[in-house]
Amino acid sequence: MNDLVKKVINAHGGLDNWKKFEKITARLKIGGVTWALKQVPGIMDDINVTTSTRRQFASFYPFIEKNWHNSFEPNRVAIINDKEEVIDELLNPRPTFSGYKTNTPWSKLQLTYFTGYAMWTYLNVPFCFLDPGYSCVELEPWEENKETFRRLQVTFPKEVATHGLVQTFYIDKEGLIKRHDYNVEILNDAASVHYLADYVEVQGVKFATKRNVYARLEDNTPKLPEPLFISIDISDIRLE
Repeated sequence: MNDLVKKVINAHGGLDNWKKFEKITARLKIGGVTWALKQVPGIMDDINVTTSTRRQFASFYPFIEKNWHNSFEPNRVAIINDKEEVIDELLNPRPTFSGYKTNTPWSKLQLTYFTGYAMWTYLNVPFCFLDPGYSCVELEPWEENKETFRRLQVTFPKEVATHGLVQTFYIDKEGLIKRHDYNVEILNDAASVHYLADYVEVQGVKFATKRNVYARLEDNTPKLPEPLFISIDISDIRLE
């Protein structure tokens, strides 16, 4: 573990504390232009999520219908009713996005895949960096809004579903992640800058409760204030 990874892990609650928990639940209020663009508006506006800390899994509820939920795993997504009957499912979902353009509509199962891997990533970072297959390298510092951030470039394992193989995290002087850069492969490789704010501590673990995603320009600066691709307000976080 390099010194920056160690600092980030400790600032977010420490590995020993994290290992006590198997799942995270939270309430989400989600906005931004992405959902209408992909012709899935309203579904994710106000929803609950459960993610695993031990494997790549997420579920949102209620999903489409009040007694339905969905299930995300890297190689399978499904929509399920309250009797645990499968309404619909899709195996090996990532290749289904091949050739999609920015305004190509998503199915409800593709929506499940995108939101599932995204929220799993957001809630498990930075602790997943210590899992097998992750590679972390410190880049040169970055100055933004009169603040200097250390930067951590993380290469994700190929078997982990996420935005893209290589992502960059911007770390403040306390060790908290304040910005997260990536290219969204399944969104026409959209270059994105993702800001994290309003951290809270839950059972010893720190989570950002406000997240806003914008376009990232070629000079690595954000395109502000619009378009706001995605906004996420997180509340009622619990660890079990």
